[in-house]
Amino acid sequence: MTQDELKQKVAHAALKYIKDVPVIGVGTGSTVKYFINYLAEMKANIDGTVSSSEATTALLKQAGIPVLDLNNVGTIEVYVDGADEITPHKQLIKGGGAALTREKIIAAASKKFVCIADGSKRVDVLGKFPLPIEVIPMARSYVAREMVKLGGQPVWRENCVTDNGNQIIDVHNLTILEPIKMEQAINNITGVVAVGIFAMRPADVVLVSDGEEIVTF
Repeated sequence: MTQDELKQKVAHAALKYIKDVPVIGVGTGSTVKYFINYLAEMKANIDGTVSSSEATTALLKQAGIPVLDLNNVGTIEVYVDGADEITPHKQLIKGGGAALTREKIIAAASKKFVCIADGSKRVDVLGKFPLPIEVIPMARSYVAREMVKLGGQPVWRENCVTDNGNQIIDVHNLTILEPIKMEQAINNITGVVAVGIFAMRPADVVLVSDGEEIVTF
């Protein structure tokens, strides 16, 4: 199966987790696009969605699916999103699509976080995928220097402005053996808006399409 077929398959597998769920949190990325296509087929049964990015909002509206403000929704029953890396402990790196801050907010506000991905995203240790950090623009150089102290090699993602008007640093060459500690340490750097480690609030369910089968853990 091609990578696109694997993404489509795992997106379909997530549908059983949103049965009878009126408001669904929807993430961002290539795998989630397939999930949105399936949502469109069952939109009559959905009261609305909470979107993690302007790009996802556009796709949802295009499909005729209502998009709601999280402030008016409160707690979300289920949030479905992809990831750039996933460990066996369901800890993730996210933010390749620059939507990590809103994704983190929705994950925090959700009772169940279902992560969907193809098998290439599975790792034993986080860090091979460059770690995205959303920063206030004036703090970019300062945060980059602090990340060097933590052993990383920061690179500014040029020409990228997040939906919140901020910038992204991608940190290369990290081996994140203690994701919770690293997440906390980066959160404590002044000027950081959000870091793409999802360890303090990991996924609750991970669905991975490995060839013909869907692996759930």
